[in-house]
This record gives sequence, C-alpha cells and structure tokens, in this order.
Amino acid sequence: MPKTKTSSSAKKRFKVTASGKLLRRRAMKSHNLTKKTSKVKRRFGKDQPVAEANVGALKQMLGKRARRS
Repeated sequence: MPKTKTSSSAKKRFKVTASGKLLRRRAMKSHNLTKKTSKVKRRFGKDQPVAEANVGALKQMLGKRARRS
C-alpha cells in the first residue's frame, strides 16, 4: 500500500491544535478594509474552528498531520 501524501494546499491553510481541533483563517481580510469597522477587522485576526461537516475530509487531506496530540 503506498503512502498517502499530505495536500500541500491544506497544510498551508489549516492548523491543528494540541487537542486535535482544526483551525482556519477568516475570509474577507485581504482588501477593501477601509469600509470595514475596526471591530470586524479585529475579528479577522482570530482563527476560527473548521465546521464539523468539513473535518473528515480535511483530516484525510492532512494525513498524519491531523493526528497530532
């Protein structure tokens, strides 16, 4: 059985916490920031947990990286 490769795009975009949760960055942070309030821009800085519906697919894409803990 061949080894499964980690998806390069997934390893750059998602972070695995020590407890095994997956975190993602928020969208809408890259441009048109003058229109957005300071409160909204501050919230962009915090990582958001990945939706439960997507966790299984992401763990498969991340391979061994998703099994940290």
